[in-house]
Amino acid sequence: MPGTSLFALIDDIASILDDVATMTKVATKKTAGVLGDDLALNAEQVSGVRADRELPVVWAVAKGSARNKAILIPIALVLSAAATWAVTPLLMIGGAFLCFEGFEKVAHPFLSSHKAKDSAHTQVTSPSVVVESSSTRHTHEKKDTESEKIKGAVRTDFILSAEIIVISLGSMKTAAFMTQVIALFAVGVIMTVGVYGLVAGIVKLDDAGLALSKRGGLAKRLGLAILWAAPRLMKLLSFVGTLAMFLVGGGILVHGVPQIKHASKGLALLVGPAGAVVATLFDALTGVVTGAVLVAFASVVSKIARSAKTRD
Repeated sequence: MPGTSLFALIDDIASILDDVATMTKVATKKTAGVLGDDLALNAEQVSGVRADRELPVVWAVAKGSARNKAILIPIALVLSAAATWAVTPLLMIGGAFLCFEGFEKVAHPFLSSHKAKDSAHTQVTSPSVVVESSSTRHTHEKKDTESEKIKGAVRTDFILSAEIIVISLGSMKTAAFMTQVIALFAVGVIMTVGVYGLVAGIVKLDDAGLALSKRGGLAKRLGLAILWAAPRLMKLLSFVGTLAMFLVGGGILVHGVPQIKHASKGLALLVGPAGAVVATLFDALTGVVTGAVLVAFASVVSKIARSAKTRD
């Protein structure tokens, strides 16, 4: 009967939604660690932007994150069904890239000083240097910096989003395909809104503190406390964000290579109660070493390319 069919359809929909809710909850719990890294990394990436540009930059990165997930989720579903073997190598490439970006941040002061010297030498030796006004150059620099920050944050988000999606998909192996699809998109929306909502709140803490400090009584004291804490929080997030690159990237590489994973587990068992701490340090050390090697390689390639261009 039509009524019976309708009730059966409603019951099926309710059952699917219940499964989706369960799978989403499980996946969110399993990716909580990566979510913390994602938050720290993105808050650190948008730091240093002018106050009136902070929210537009966060919004731009959030849109990039949504695009990343819209690309990654279908790819993850296809790979899970047709080429499971490809997931680990792709994750390892992403992990190596995180290590590279992390070490590049650490080495940036040294690398930028060399680039500045090269640039100065080029300007002195080149007969056709175009001199810009200081205001025009400053405007271009600000635009370039903001654009670079957005691109860097979206690139980093791509790797972390891939890991979140793969971990989430791994927790849904027994679920029906349609349940996996809906649950993965639900996880993507929750992660994007949650992370960038918190990032927006963190970067505007100083504005909130300033507004409260102009009032009287308890509100003023709270505002002054926020103004004191906000820059320190951003410095802490910058440190945690860079450390997270090594931890996440190194962790992916360690778990992707059976020999290294076995060495990490053996070392953790050897030290006993402090095994979890040692394993974490092992991941971080792997990330630092990998990043150093990749940055050194990229630096050598860049020098060779510049030399070849100069000769031409």
